[in-house]
Amino acid sequence: MKFTWYLGVPEFRRALGVLLVLALGSFLLLPLATMVIWAFADAWRYPSLLPQTYSLHWWQWVFANGDVTQAVFYSVTTAPVVTLLSAVICLPAAYSFSRLQFPGRRFFFISLLAANAFPKFGLYISIATLFFELNLINTFWGVVFIQLINTLVVMVWIPSAGFDSVPRELEEAARDAGAGPLHVFWGVTLPIAMPSIIVAGVLAFLAAFDEAQGTLVVGSPRITTMPVLMYTLVANYPEPVGAVFSILLSIPSLVLLLLARRFLIAGYLAAGFRGK
Repeated sequence: MKFTWYLGVPEFRRALGVLLVLALGSFLLLPLATMVIWAFADAWRYPSLLPQTYSLHWWQWVFANGDVTQAVFYSVTTAPVVTLLSAVICLPAAYSFSRLQFPGRRFFFISLLAANAFPKFGLYISIATLFFELNLINTFWGVVFIQLINTLVVMVWIPSAGFDSVPRELEEAARDAGAGPLHVFWGVTLPIAMPSIIVAGVLAFLAAFDEAQGTLVVGSPRITTMPVLMYTLVANYPEPVGAVFSILLSIPSLVLLLLARRFLIAGYLAAGFRGK
């Protein structure tokens, strides 16, 4: 009863809100701060709160390691290809779900979540069996196809919401002015839906870039991306190596999220998951 009375005091509510924000911020940021400190630490022994010595030695080791260079190459080549291929496959489907009425439309739209409805490792093993018969194991395209699975939902659902947001009146006005279907699509529909497509593309790229389990099953040992290599570095090398590599792995994600920040704040991500 007394606590309920305190909740009615504006100053107490503000103080409680500040404490909750600080607690959440600490929960999220302290592990990141620890990772950054480890990346520049040479010796950090308990019970010291900060490293005893600092060094750039492990940064030099990471950049000079041939496995790291190869992993970076495969990550920055597979992820864009996956994103482009996903757009080619999924955007027509997104437009169809938005603008066409056909039997089973809602069922097929919801069924896209099937790939995320159960642990994916078993799915990856099943796909790897098929890829073995198709000679796609340990190949670039095998990794691309396995990473493609994680992009299907966002690349269909979010652009579909973007196409839904295009006012039909604008398209009808363009047709009344003499524009053909393709002209209406390229000149009216696509520009208005483009922010949602950009958001979907960013999320698809990040899903492909960060995918590890499927790449490990299908690509190893020949095709090793940065998330796959992270397992080896964390398990077999000192903590600073894993911290340095984690920072390198996070940079593309951070840059893309900052670039897409305006679209994410605008609500295109939430709109994409409202369903049909």
